[in-house]
Amino acid sequence: MEIMGVINLDNEQDFLNELTYFRCGAAVPFAGRYRLIDFVISNMTHAGMTDIAVFTRKKYRSLMDHLGKGKSWDLDTKYGGLFILPPDWNDPTDISKGDLQHFHNNLDYFYRGKAEYVLVSGSQHICTVDYQEVYEHHLKTGADVTVIYKKVEMLEPEHKHCRKLETSDEGRVIKVTNEEYNNNVYMNMYLVSKKLLLQLVEYGIAHGATHFFNDCIASETANLNVQAFEYKGVYSVVNSVQSYYKNSLQILNPDFYRELFFSEQTILTKVKNEPPARYLQGSVVSNSLVGNGCIIEGTVENSILFRGVVVKKGAVIKNSIVMQRCDIQENSILENVILDKDVTLTEGKRLIGNEQMPFVIPKQKVI
Repeated sequence: MEIMGVINLDNEQDFLNELTYFRCGAAVPFAGRYRLIDFVISNMTHAGMTDIAVFTRKKYRSLMDHLGKGKSWDLDTKYGGLFILPPDWNDPTDISKGDLQHFHNNLDYFYRGKAEYVLVSGSQHICTVDYQEVYEHHLKTGADVTVIYKKVEMLEPEHKHCRKLETSDEGRVIKVTNEEYNNNVYMNMYLVSKKLLLQLVEYGIAHGATHFFNDCIASETANLNVQAFEYKGVYSVVNSVQSYYKNSLQILNPDFYRELFFSEQTILTKVKNEPPARYLQGSVVSNSLVGNGCIIEGTVENSILFRGVVVKKGAVIKNSIVMQRCDIQENSILENVILDKDVTLTEGKRLIGNEQMPFVIPKQKVI
């Protein structure tokens, strides 16, 4: 399969508030050791993609630190590999706008690649989609563009911000809408031939378009054969603090965890060598995900602890997410709380949020 990947972060809605003060949404930590972008990169590499570009615009230092040269995904190759492509403002003749600037200013990426097809995706839809199946469906249906969607059983608040698909009985996309009560959730992923993509980029720039998918594909369903591919596997979308909190704690469901992380498509991430977690005398831990390097002397219940978290004697953590290297000192209490990296909670402090509105503390704070 000759496909090159593009992870387009330019148009992703960002409602993660404190969690994205210092990073873009794709770099937000998730599930104890991963970042949100790990899922889409892993799916691409499992499909055999050896050329993957990341379109970034702002707050991408943390993302670059995490991705490095792509070694953890076997993308540190002599030819091709991982490309992090910020927008280039050096072309005085450039009239492109929006994410079309990324496509226009990085045309060399497409011309140099040998692949005939391009898979474009965002980072907010967590899944284990098999892009090989998408490719086969694309060829079988003779599609110009194949878009990927999930038919959700129950619409959640986070789906309100997702676009939806209206399809015919044959699977052709009739319309891409913002309908609140449509269950066909567009996963911000589509497959298109490189030749057609470059033609649409040129067309979009010439007509003053600002959003490649909306203006060059979604608005042209009457003129293009846009086919829908239904993804039926494990799925969640993270585009708000509430959805991040809820879908993080969903990882504690053993069935969901196994389906997401123990399928044939292993989720890969940046490797960090840490000693095993230590459970000291008096510690009580139940229904929790605990990362390497943690030292626990207190109580942890229904929570996720990232690497290197210290929980001192008498401290209690319930229904919370505690990121790397946080220090929870004696007799402190956390409930329905998200702590970003390197937060220190001093002795005897009490932070209580609720399930609908978790209490979020930005990184490197001392409370």
